[in-house]
Amino acid sequence: MDFSSPIFWVALLQIIWIDLLLSGDNAVVIALACRSLPEKQRKWGILLGAGAAVGLRIIFALVVSYMLGVPFLKVVGGVLLFWIAIKLVLDEGGDGHHVESADSLWKAVRTIAIADAVMSLDNVVAIAAAARGHAELFIFGLLLTIPLIIFGSQLILKLISRFPILIWFGAALLGWIAGEMLVGDKVVLEAMQGWAPWLVEVIADPEDPVGLKASAVPHYLAAVVGAVFVVSFGWIVKSRRREATAH
Repeated sequence: MDFSSPIFWVALLQIIWIDLLLSGDNAVVIALACRSLPEKQRKWGILLGAGAAVGLRIIFALVVSYMLGVPFLKVVGGVLLFWIAIKLVLDEGGDGHHVESADSLWKAVRTIAIADAVMSLDNVVAIAAAARGHAELFIFGLLLTIPLIIFGSQLILKLISRFPILIWFGAALLGWIAGEMLVGDKVVLEAMQGWAPWLVEVIADPEDPVGLKASAVPHYLAAVVGAVFVVSFGWIVKSRRREATAH
């Protein structure tokens, strides 16, 4: 490890920046999933959720190159993330207090673990790319996510309690990520390339198992559609529930 190398310090700053950006997604999921828990269980939910997020990053770090090349993996992940986002936004937030404590806590942790499993794969890839083969930088990047996720979750949870409208923004964020994942799958990218080559860009990195990525237009279009879908679907279902209750 050469501390005098500018490349090392650039990589370190990139990893810190990536962690700051990507840990926010996990913090939002944890905050949304824990918001219905009794006050005394929220800290446990946050700690267990953060532990699950970091644990999954370590597991994916060992098999990341293989996982990215699995056909339909990101499609399944995107669909799961849509389901989680809609489920979280439809939760009225008051039922958790009437459920057995352990059940409520573990349901929250289960939701966090599923969402983290979907999102951690891309996070690990970004950190690994920034580390440029430096194992110590990669480990540092994984460890740095722990305090960022824990403190980020606590902050977002307080904000959600004060401004419930942020629940919708959190769900929209998950829908955005789900849309990005759908157009990032190997099979989808290859189909897009065959249909209209301008929809994809070739990645020069020989270590990338896919070798393709969506160009800007389909990438952001899918992300926007994903966010709008989650919010619209959640709003329609909640409106119908209110109408049914009123009658």
